[in-house]
Amino acid sequence: MKNLFSLAKGFLLIISVLCAEAVCSQDLIENPELDKKVRAFLDENSRDWRDMNVPSVDGQLIHDIIIKNGYTKALEIGTSTGHSGVWIAWALSKTGGKLITVDIDERRYKQAVENFKKAGLSKYIDARLADAHDLVPKLKGPFDFVFSDADKNWYKNYFLAVDPKLEVGGCYTTHNVSRSSYGGNASYLAFLEDLSHYETTVNSEGGGVAISYKRADK
Repeated sequence: MKNLFSLAKGFLLIISVLCAEAVCSQDLIENPELDKKVRAFLDENSRDWRDMNVPSVDGQLIHDIIIKNGYTKALEIGTSTGHSGVWIAWALSKTGGKLITVDIDERRYKQAVENFKKAGLSKYIDARLADAHDLVPKLKGPFDFVFSDADKNWYKNYFLAVDPKLEVGGCYTTHNVSRSSYGGNASYLAFLEDLSHYETTVNSEGGGVAISYKRADK
């Protein structure tokens, strides 16, 4: 009897997850022309993303996280020239959201703004030229998705500044993180995994992405 109850409970959980994903997909904003433009832009520039940009597999990953969860209030720390921002904003164009992205380097900032325009995504992005050390703690939020990819030795400080502004159920992702003891910000990952109100996994298919879901306020 106990086994039957467990099986039924598991079945209901699967059904609820599938239903939630179905509702999310039904609520997505359809814009085939924009999708075509963004895809063409990404394909045409697929070999040109250097200068501290993410690989396409990581761009796809964060895009899919936003779509799956219906996130609308995104923050990116470290714009570079805009590859990850294009993926994030593309997802937000489907959920009805907007991205705030920050970079301190004027050359990269200007190139990113131009890339956002070429991809047709400018209206979904608030790009700011600023020192993230100063700006991020001042941002009011709230946020439901964060992608952190700036100076690695400041990762923990960024997280602590944003955590109070991240909604429960939101996702904080961090680039260039792995479980290797020889790099990949192992101490930062240990910090994330020690947080009782977060659930953290690592995706290692690209440059290494820590995916931290906020399960409670504390």
